[in-house]
Amino acid sequence: MLDLFTGIDRNCEGVSRRSFLQIGALTGLGLSLPTLLAARAKAAPSGSSDVNCILVWTRGGTSHHDTFDPKPEAPVSIRGEYSMIDTAVPGVQFTEIVPSMATELNRFGLLRGWNPQNGSHGTADQYVMSGRKFNAAMKYPTYGSVVSHQKGFKSALPPFVQLGSNIDRRFGGGTSGILGLEHSPFEMNEDPNTEKFTVKDITPPAGISGERVDRRAQILAKLDGLQRKADLQPDKFSALDENVQAAFNMITAPATKKAFSIDEEDPKLRDRYGRHRFGQSCLLARRLIQSGVRFVTVTDGGWDTHANNFKSLKDSRLPPVDQALPQLFADLEEQGMLDNTLVCWLTDFGRTPKINSASGRDHWASAGFAIMAGAGVPGGSVLGATDGEGGQVAKNEYHSADIGATVYAKLGLPLDLVVDAPDGRPVRLLEGNPIREWM
Repeated sequence: MLDLFTGIDRNCEGVSRRSFLQIGALTGLGLSLPTLLAARAKAAPSGSSDVNCILVWTRGGTSHHDTFDPKPEAPVSIRGEYSMIDTAVPGVQFTEIVPSMATELNRFGLLRGWNPQNGSHGTADQYVMSGRKFNAAMKYPTYGSVVSHQKGFKSALPPFVQLGSNIDRRFGGGTSGILGLEHSPFEMNEDPNTEKFTVKDITPPAGISGERVDRRAQILAKLDGLQRKADLQPDKFSALDENVQAAFNMITAPATKKAFSIDEEDPKLRDRYGRHRFGQSCLLARRLIQSGVRFVTVTDGGWDTHANNFKSLKDSRLPPVDQALPQLFADLEEQGMLDNTLVCWLTDFGRTPKINSASGRDHWASAGFAIMAGAGVPGGSVLGATDGEGGQVAKNEYHSADIGATVYAKLGLPLDLVVDAPDGRPVRLLEGNPIREWM
């Protein structure tokens, strides 16, 4: 089955109801996947820009104090446990637990002047990944869904793929919203770091050979033929034929299988990314972009550090990211892909300047960080600044709407893009302004 909208929402507020939609794929030869393709083809004019995107989403709210915006002159109750290290840019310091990011700062841009304007899970996922504040009456689509809607398929692979399920979807975060389910991500929850990594939605079950797939297709065609004799809409059946074929092409195309064959990569390169789920997900994201996917979201959970913030960040959360993300920048450059691939690292919000009694930091709605690389973002640019406690933006303030406008501009999407809601109302998707220094 092709799983869309899957995943259990877990955060400090508890476990929300699991919502999911399963679209019948190869196993039952259901018609819903071809219908998905038909709707997508109808609503997807060609885009003018061929820039792709990899979005890294660290769910929970990654601390800016303990990573990229340290406050060495502040009291220890704000500064925290880590010492500071120099970066590749003179005068800019990070904390000691992101040494690779510090060394490679010339490859990416850092926004220290991000004001999240929100400190709540769920609404954060919706706001930051769409550029529009949460509205109970209007579910704004995530960036990948807008790309799918505007640009459509580039290959047999879906235009929008999500790796992992670490997105809080209670308020529509990471979803297609008003654009319709056909523009939701192809969600892959398997761990690419496993020894025998396969993707169930594109790998036939054991015992299902190519010949059996062909026989099932023939049976489906015969059933359709019986219905056609009693139906007076031959044009619609002709269109359905095309989309059934498109569905089979997506599932059976050699390029689809090859894109997920991460074991074909040089073992040394895989080592450089890191033999962990996050590292191999970043490598897989690069392979998917190479194979024709337009937008890949890499999700990572466990960043809601109300307790044991310092141990968690140092021992588990940051080492994989600090290893894999700089390697992704370097790999994309070596592959000649960095100029036409935007890489973003976004998270819910920042965390409190003052450390709490559980050695953690709580939600903070007024300051945080964002990172972008590739697609013309100038490496080594550090924009904005917060005050001495890291609590308020003091210079070059930008909001999530502006991050959204930057993503749109880099990907060649109109900043004044208007789409029709399900009830026919015209809806403008974005209202921010691109980050000037990164354009």
